[in-house]
Amino acid sequence: MLKQQKRKLLVIIGPTAVGKTKMSIELAKQFNGEIISGDSMQVYKGMDIGTAKIKREETEGIPHYLLDIKEPDEPFSAAEFQERANACIEDIQNRGKLPIIVGGTGLYIQSVIYDYQFSEAPSDPSYRGMLEKQVKELGIDPVFEQLQSVDPESANRIHPNNVRRVIRALEIFHCTGKTMSEQLDEQPTEMKYDTCIIGLTMDREKLYQRIDQRVDGMIEEGLIQEVQSFYEQGLRDCQSIQAIGYKEIYDFIDERASLEEAIEALKQNSRRYAKRQLTWFRNKMDVIWFDMTKLEDFSKKIHEISGFIAGKLFNKGEYINLERKEED
Repeated sequence: MLKQQKRKLLVIIGPTAVGKTKMSIELAKQFNGEIISGDSMQVYKGMDIGTAKIKREETEGIPHYLLDIKEPDEPFSAAEFQERANACIEDIQNRGKLPIIVGGTGLYIQSVIYDYQFSEAPSDPSYRGMLEKQVKELGIDPVFEQLQSVDPESANRIHPNNVRRVIRALEIFHCTGKTMSEQLDEQPTEMKYDTCIIGLTMDREKLYQRIDQRVDGMIEEGLIQEVQSFYEQGLRDCQSIQAIGYKEIYDFIDERASLEEAIEALKQNSRRYAKRQLTWFRNKMDVIWFDMTKLEDFSKKIHEISGFIAGKLFNKGEYINLERKEED
């Protein structure tokens, strides 16, 4: 009996501001693809500037999925992402297109590639309440330090601003005796799809410069007004507002920081996040990396990456077919 052929999947990952969006559009055009966002915050309606969500005119007609699917006060998890992304992959494949996941949320993307099995970890409401009380009285730092001591790997991955996830990681350890990281390490290691994972990287100094420029651009574009609208809706302790770019501006609106301090904190947190993303991708995923430092060589880089993808995912006949479709 012939083994069923796995569905093809292209994944484009990399740190924030490295150029994933531009590259993904070019590759989608070249490989007859459609794009699934692999970003945990771009799912939220209205969170456009702070998440660097692609604008309609920038899509160049390439369909994008898993954008604007949740209200800002709704939770979103890796398990829900996995379920929705798998449905998108099947739909895109059934129409003869190549599904392309593009983003920087490592755990979410991993859950799809490796078909993670999500079971409801036990909870302890009284323990969780005690941690929440500590955060209200003492701030997040002492609670985050607890996480660093019992599960440094998760502490390196979870931003201290994300109070809900910090507390959940401690709750899982409290209830099971196993860290969240240990439970992730027990997940399947065989890929569900015939997957090609492309990583975009860049000289750190250049990347940090691009991050700072992106933040300045967000401020000019109206980030403060965008965050103000959420603030005025009374959104406070929900998952979406813990995102980098929103928490810092909330501090400014609450007069806990000047505008200059808030912007500098946003830049610093974005740079740290980029560093954590790279660490995660390099340690957890089988990635082929392409250096994007010399952006003037973009067309040359597209050619190089396209050749690699064609060799990894398609036989010669299939790739010639794709080229013909592009010409048509």
